[in-house]
Amino acid sequence: MLTDNLSSVFVYLYEKKESSSENVKSKLKRSSTLLSNNSLYKEVKLEDFQMIKVIGRGSYGKVCLVEFKPNGELYAMKSLKKDILIDQEQIESTLLEKKILESMDHPFIVGLIFCFQTEDRLYFVMPFLRGGELFQHLRRFRIFDEEKVRFYASQIGLALDHLHSYGYIYRDLKPENILMDDEGYLKLADFGMAKQFKEKDEKAMSFCGTPEYLAPEIITGVGHNKAVDWWSFGILIYEMLCGIPPFYSENLDKMYEYIKNAELRFPKKIKISADADDLITKVTLMF
Repeated sequence: MLTDNLSSVFVYLYEKKESSSENVKSKLKRSSTLLSNNSLYKEVKLEDFQMIKVIGRGSYGKVCLVEFKPNGELYAMKSLKKDILIDQEQIESTLLEKKILESMDHPFIVGLIFCFQTEDRLYFVMPFLRGGELFQHLRRFRIFDEEKVRFYASQIGLALDHLHSYGYIYRDLKPENILMDDEGYLKLADFGMAKQFKEKDEKAMSFCGTPEYLAPEIITGVGHNKAVDWWSFGILIYEMLCGIPPFYSENLDKMYEYIKNAELRFPKKIKISADADDLITKVTLMF
């Protein structure tokens, strides 16, 4: 298991690249709190927003780019259908997502600006991040150089560590759930699969997440905790360096078998530093 101080993770992230770590530290200092009870607009309603376009769709609703009419600011508005949430027994997880969004004051975690409801929908209004999903950038470039991977990984690692410090596990780390602002910094988004632990040794039993990034404990159903986020973190670093998750297969059953039993291997044609190899190997040998 990873130790609580995550020394092997952060040695990799900070030891070699002072420029990257200083950029991240400066971003931490410039963090600002996003509050759902904004003092300028204590009560908002749907009519206060002009819908511009749909920018994302999910199982329970959609995300739209909207303009807030009182000040002309652009935001991302997530709308969730109440009847679907009730039918799919997602009320508790939705309330937890709201709690995380409005309470996490961190530069690398998306915050909640407004929250309101109509008769049939819930609305979460969040910052609009113009850089889009990390997935889009990875698909465009296929792989990133290691300096960029270290820069991105440092932000993701800090976001996960912050969530864990409040007793949350994320459980759905993937490029599609990581957003980029117009300065090139990342923010963790979409907490629909998160869970909060109230006891130190508590474990979750749910089968949830995205197949390529699932940790072995989730697949085998033996119970899992925050360590599964660090497994996914290692898989994501591998994908950013190599262009594909290490155990990927189009056959889902084979992929699950690879995740549980296959040896981790790096492509011979891609140069991986000893530090990156060590980090990824350690998080995939935890289980």
